[in-house]
Amino acid sequence: MTHFHQICTTDPITGYDIPDLEGRPYVVEGSHYNDLTIYFEDEASKRVYLDVPLERVEGEGRLHRLLDNPAEDMNDNN
Repeated sequence: MTHFHQICTTDPITGYDIPDLEGRPYVVEGSHYNDLTIYFEDEASKRVYLDVPLERVEGEGRLHRLLDNPAEDMNDNN
């Protein structure tokens, strides 16, 4: 099986690019064969990311963060 590893150097919370990765906080999401390393500007951004609720995608058996699926109570149109 092929190992596919991606690296994201844009903080998903702040949207800022991170040019120097040395010493930056990060998390690794995914499985051993298909994973993603996500770097953050600081520990505060990492903590916000880790506090995002997880959702189990039906039929896939995997957990995904809800970054593109905001909660109903966060909608200003309610």
